Amino acid sequence: MSQQNLSSLPKTGFAGLKENWQSDLLSGFLVFLIALPLCLGIAMASGFPPSAGIITAIIGGLVVSRISGSFITINGPAAGLIVVVLSAVQELGQGDAMAGYRYTLAAIVVASVIQILLGLFKAGSLSSFFPASVVHGMLAAIGIIIMTKQIHVMLGVSVKGSLFESMAQIPHSLMNLNHEIAIIGFSGLAILIVWAVIKNKTLKMIPAPLVVVLVGIAFAKYFDLDHEHMYLFLPDAHFLPHHEETVGPKFLVAISENFMSSFYLPDFGKVGTLEFWESVVTISLVGSLESLLSATAVDKLDPYKRHSNLDRDLAAVGFGNFLAGCIGGLPMIAEIVRSSANVNNGAKTSWANFFHGMFLLIFVAFFPKLIHSIPLAALAALLVFTGYRLASPQSFKHVLSVGTDQFALFVITIIGVLGTDLLVGVFIGILIELAIHIIRGVPLNNLFKIHFELQKTDAQTYTLKLEGSAIFSNFLPMKKALSELENGKTVILDLSEGFLIDHTVMEFLHDFMHNYEAAGGHCQQEGAPIIPFSGHALAARIMAGRPQK
Repeated sequence: MSQQNLSSLPKTGFAGLKENWQSDLLSGFLVFLIALPLCLGIAMASGFPPSAGIITAIIGGLVVSRISGSFITINGPAAGLIVVVLSAVQELGQGDAMAGYRYTLAAIVVASVIQILLGLFKAGSLSSFFPASVVHGMLAAIGIIIMTKQIHVMLGVSVKGSLFESMAQIPHSLMNLNHEIAIIGFSGLAILIVWAVIKNKTLKMIPAPLVVVLVGIAFAKYFDLDHEHMYLFLPDAHFLPHHEETVGPKFLVAISENFMSSFYLPDFGKVGTLEFWESVVTISLVGSLESLLSATAVDKLDPYKRHSNLDRDLAAVGFGNFLAGCIGGLPMIAEIVRSSANVNNGAKTSWANFFHGMFLLIFVAFFPKLIHSIPLAALAALLVFTGYRLASPQSFKHVLSVGTDQFALFVITIIGVLGTDLLVGVFIGILIELAIHIIRGVPLNNLFKIHFELQKTDAQTYTLKLEGSAIFSNFLPMKKALSELENGKTVILDLSEGFLIDHTVMEFLHDFMHNYEAAGGHCQQEGAPIIPFSGHALAARIMAGRPQK
């Protein structure tokens, strides 16, 4: 980064607070308006009390923001962890929701220690080991699961059973929906869809989740959901069958008026069971992976092109999760939706994250009754929309454009996650990717070990010479070496002795060259003609005529 750009960077610490408090305060407030309903919805969808999501976001804002290695990320509970946490609650509780909740808190505490150790031992590059299409497949599967579970809540229908049984019951729920609750749910979904396509900048300033919640509260008051009662849907319509339905407070968020009573201690009673350690590994691995991916994505949105210290960020998130698990909160990550809003709102420093946590604390301390007036269907609409974005047709189209091999990997991972669980599904995806590389000619001794040389050929030039293949499972040393290069030089990527470069490494090289040149350097690629496996610019490719290494 040039000296001029360095001098214009926002300051950090208390100097940054003094310099940028106005923009960060405004952004923190706007993010708080988005975070409040999402925290409540994510917590309940995870099998936790609604206050658990708010506890986590408060810790993420007030504590993690002060020690993290990022600049404009927002820390809090995320939809991507719903599946992991809910599975832990159900497995560990075995039908007892409160027991499952407290056992899961213990799993979060142990998982957080693993995250802290990963950060301290410089494992922030962990996310690079996972093939890009496998990660996309995992997120799409999570989106499908969220939509499957939450559409029933949005319709006001209670269902039980496995994931596939819940899918099979969607038509039945649509035919037997609770009309007043469904009106709230579909209204919220319509608002989110409209907000996603409108171009008016003034309207865009108003967070869509806030509008969904306010409209939902208005409907709840109109339908008198505060009091349990029966009603007839279209009682005067003789051409339709009458539907006698019950509505009441059970369709509203249940939260204590005393926020201090929302704290719960973890129960380590199942620490000796296999199910407990499966939950620990899943929470730590998926949470770390999502957090690192989100932090990296937010760095790309940063107008100042700052780069997070991923190791420090992972350790800070781990510490936040330790505190959250000890007092009843969900696990947190660097959350992409709220972080993107933070960037768009003009945040300059991590104080925006701090202010978002502060506003949440003030709100739950003084306005808990207002939270109780929020209908569950409005929150379910938010989660259904979030799930759709994770598994949208555009996601499938994008992966297909990269290549049929990547699309197959993407679909296999989705099926694996849906049919088994997150860890097994991701592991299946990784094994399939390795098998594809072996079939394409990558020798076994090149699967996990990369062969390259990085030399400073003159005062202004670095040359990286690749030998053999660079794939997701072996390229971390090359990534580390390139990340440590001095800015402002010329970097030559010599691929003339290369064999196969996969999609994950192509994405990394593309991002590296773009970022290095944005910081004042110059990159050029040399080598034999390349044969890509599709027309996509970042598709996996084989160097023409190169022998196997």
